Amino acid sequence: MEIFIARQPIFNQHKRLYAYELLYRGTKTSNLDNTSGNRATTSVLTSAFLTEGLATISGLRPCFINFPRDLLLRNLPASFPKNLLVVEVLEDVPPTAEILAVCRKLKEDGYQIALDDFVYHRSLEPLIAIADIIKIDLRLTPLDGLFPTLRRLADYDLKLLAEKVETYEEFDQATKLGFTLFQGYFFSRPEHIRIQEIASTKIVLVQLLAEASAKKTTVRRLQEIIERDVGLTYKLLRYVNSSYFYRLSKVESVGQAIAYLGEREMRRYLLLVLISEICSEKPEELVRLAIVRAKTAEALALAGSLAAKSDDIFLFCLLSLLDAMLDSSMARICERLSLGDHIKNGLLHGAGPYAPFLKAIIAHESHDRQGCLTALESIGATLDSLQNSYVEALAFVEQFSL
Repeated sequence: MEIFIARQPIFNQHKRLYAYELLYRGTKTSNLDNTSGNRATTSVLTSAFLTEGLATISGLRPCFINFPRDLLLRNLPASFPKNLLVVEVLEDVPPTAEILAVCRKLKEDGYQIALDDFVYHRSLEPLIAIADIIKIDLRLTPLDGLFPTLRRLADYDLKLLAEKVETYEEFDQATKLGFTLFQGYFFSRPEHIRIQEIASTKIVLVQLLAEASAKKTTVRRLQEIIERDVGLTYKLLRYVNSSYFYRLSKVESVGQAIAYLGEREMRRYLLLVLISEICSEKPEELVRLAIVRAKTAEALALAGSLAAKSDDIFLFCLLSLLDAMLDSSMARICERLSLGDHIKNGLLHGAGPYAPFLKAIIAHESHDRQGCLTALESIGATLDSLQNSYVEALAFVEQFSL
């Protein structure tokens, strides 16, 4: 049976990737509404550690995974590597003597314990004393109402994790309150307090991006762009010699790389590297997110009626986070790029034939099942094709050097 999962990044206070939370997204015929917590957790564990593997799902980064009461009492976390698993104790798990004993033993064995969707109650204090991380949902408990809870937690040796951080303002406020871990998609939106004219160094990269994405640009011109930059050359050679391509002989020059990849993949590679360079001052996860969405959408397009437009759909999704990367408005950015009408319409208005590809992927990530199904129906795709494409994209992005 196909198991659908998604991942959400968790950052530290320096906006560096700390871990991922792996989230169950149902199957082809069921969703979270009619799935038990035990089934959801065992499905995520099976997919992450056995079927797909953490090299694909998380790039061997630690994974936060929810554990309901029954699976904790069965000591299921102990079956998985302690350096790759953070045990999330769900908010409805009562702190009984049995639960405390299991959590205490897991901690003694080197596992990290996180308390999910935490709301303070005196009965939780024995569990708080064991925990390493407290997760607080900012949508359930706004920051300005947290002071009593934070005072109570101040005596414990804990890390505070803010969940559902949706804006940089919330990130800044939570940092000032002592939070050191952050989960949410705040990083994928522009920092409005910093929006200004695009820096001159970034303008050069945007101009190169425009040239690399233009269909009239020749292979020779692509080669010239790469060869004049040592960093681009090094990244290209490392990329083409990576395990993703399973090459027997080593590629040692830009010319050889172009001959091996071909014009389409060469152009694709240059777009990815330029996006990475543009995003150099932002969390690396922003680049990963853009690439995963672009590769997922491309695969969906290739399997459907818009296969001939898969390159444009890839570019559309890849560029969809440029406003966050540059802290500028998408309208201002589009003025500097020569883009087709469908791409521009999708970027500026979320409309047109390409927009449903991105909407389906975002809905899948955020557990909007109906929104995902509606978008997929409009492009003639299925949930299992989306999940397969998503996992393949995760594998690809781990081979791409940021």
